[in-house]
Amino acid sequence: MQPGPNDPATTPRLAQLLKLHASEPADPFCMYGIAQEHARAGRHLEALGWYDQTIAADSGYCYAYYHKARSLEDLERIDEACEVLRAGLEAAKRAADSHALAEIRGYLDQLT
Repeated sequence: MQPGPNDPATTPRLAQLLKLHASEPADPFCMYGIAQEHARAGRHLEALGWYDQTIAADSGYCYAYYHKARSLEDLERIDEACEVLRAGLEAAKRAADSHALAEIRGYLDQLT
């Protein structure tokens, strides 16, 4: 369940991002930021949902794949993390993002 602005689990940064998301619900950068805040707090299931929303809004948002895989790894769901990284490789190729491609490839190599 998503913490609300008055929830003790909501950091000031998360509260700010949630407010921004309410005004711009289609902004993938905002969704990604919310996912990152959840992941930093160890709320990986919540983070996964926000990473999924980020990818649905912008399939070329390469680092959403990378960090979604990190949350999956933290949940010990390694096979799923590898699948996400493979999808991220394809997204990075489509976006011609060589930096993301190298980082995602390196992380996939580390997990396999």
